[in-house]
Amino acid sequence: MGLRRVVAARERAEAGMSTAEYAVGTIAACGFAALLFKVVTSAEVRSMLAALIQKALKLAA
Repeated sequence: MGLRRVVAARERAEAGMSTAEYAVGTIAACGFAALLFKVVTSAEVRSMLAALIQKALKLAA
């Protein structure tokens, strides 16, 4: 009977840990997405992407 109590107490103690881990992961993913958005929308990257697309269209023609 004592082992069941220990297991139940341990499960309750770890229940919030997964929620905290998901929160940290979500915050990290949002931060990475914001950084990626800033990089992709910068003028340098836009011009490189436009040049790449133009080159690909010229090769296809």
